[in-house]
Amino acid sequence: MVEYKKDKIISVLFKAVSDSTRRTLLTQLCQQGPSRVTDLANAHDMSLNAISKHIKVLEKAGLVTRKTTGRIHWIEADLEQVAVIESWFSALRSIWALRLDKLDELMNTGDD
Repeated sequence: MVEYKKDKIISVLFKAVSDSTRRTLLTQLCQQGPSRVTDLANAHDMSLNAISKHIKVLEKAGLVTRKTTGRIHWIEADLEQVAVIESWFSALRSIWALRLDKLDELMNTGDD
């Protein structure tokens, strides 16, 4: 059950960052810190509605948070969920390391 939940989270995260605009938004938020939705829309020459849709995808993935002060919406990067992807990639690296070690062992067998 735990692995299924992680797999679902990984799918949501990859979907969220599969779009270049969302990757750019996330990068901008990491570099510049919290930003107003209107400033993000202006920086990307997009309508407020279009940027809001991208932000909602990032929010659903847990990659950004929104704080509302009056009528101003502040968006901030939250990369805590990225640990799930890092863990998955780490497991892949471990698998490859084991396979390469086994290959090295097989290739060096009989070199006496």
